[in-house]
Amino acid sequence: MVQIRIGVKSDLPRVLELIKELAEYEKAPQEVTNTLALMEVDGFGAHPIYGFYVAEEEGTILGISLYYYRYSTWKGKRLYLEDIVVTQSHRGRGIGKMLFDQTMKKALEENCTGMMWQVLDWNTPAIEFYKRYGARLDSEWVNCHLEAADIRKILG
Repeated sequence: MVQIRIGVKSDLPRVLELIKELAEYEKAPQEVTNTLALMEVDGFGAHPIYGFYVAEEEGTILGISLYYYRYSTWKGKRLYLEDIVVTQSHRGRGIGKMLFDQTMKKALEENCTGMMWQVLDWNTPAIEFYKRYGARLDSEWVNCHLEAADIRKILG
């Protein structure tokens, strides 16, 4: 029986494994530069910046939902769902739904005005999953980012 619980520091090695599994699925394993040490500081240090839930069965973590908060000038406090990952061998059992539902509950418990996330345009199973919830998929916005190395070059 799968249980959903809040993640703890000792879960992080498995969490990082699942993140790497997701990166493989998304055809970008080389993009994962996060480390266990960074995740420990960022999630369990003096100023935690993310939280997560785990889906666990018989002591084995099968999936995660990792979130943080962002602020919208238009909407106020929003919960940002960074990733839901269910290990490939356990997909199709409703574990993603359990994690997503718990994350939505967290958004309401924390008085967020809503929840946001991204999905790759080719990830049809995920898109269909979110559509079942009535999620609005917005193709109007373009994602932008700069890596720290890029910022250093720009700022000299």
